[in-house]
Amino acid sequence: MLPTAQSLHRSGHWPRLATGRVVLGYDERFLRRKRLVMASGESFLVDLPETTNLLAGDAFELSDGRLVEIAAAEEPVLVIRGDLVRLAWHIGNRHTPCQIEADRLVIRADHVLADMLRGLGATVTEAREPFTPEGGAYGMGRTMGHAH
Repeated sequence: MLPTAQSLHRSGHWPRLATGRVVLGYDERFLRRKRLVMASGESFLVDLPETTNLLAGDAFELSDGRLVEIAAAEEPVLVIRGDLVRLAWHIGNRHTPCQIEADRLVIRADHVLADMLRGLGATVTEAREPFTPEGGAYGMGRTMGHAH
């Protein structure tokens, strides 16, 4: 029988130190129920009340009381530099998740978007790093798109 995580502690609000760590990519950090494997190789079951956007630094609380820290996995991304306001508008117009920083934008690797952005004058560099895009405009979590 696997230990089960039915609760989540947000970053900075852990009741004690974590004893385990699970590394998840952007898509994997949006879940409700799933079997996960810690860096140590030990498995556990996540069974949250609803589908949840997990952030790096959050922690699952297992049924045996242990905490398991959530870390963002490195994944293929594009690092974008240039006229960030203009480039962010074009990325947002395509409903593409985007990590916004002071001197760069980061999106998941996509050759079509890379070509478009280069055509708009951006410098686009391929990289592997954790991807943590902005959440939705109306609170925590992900934007799920909308109908036009």
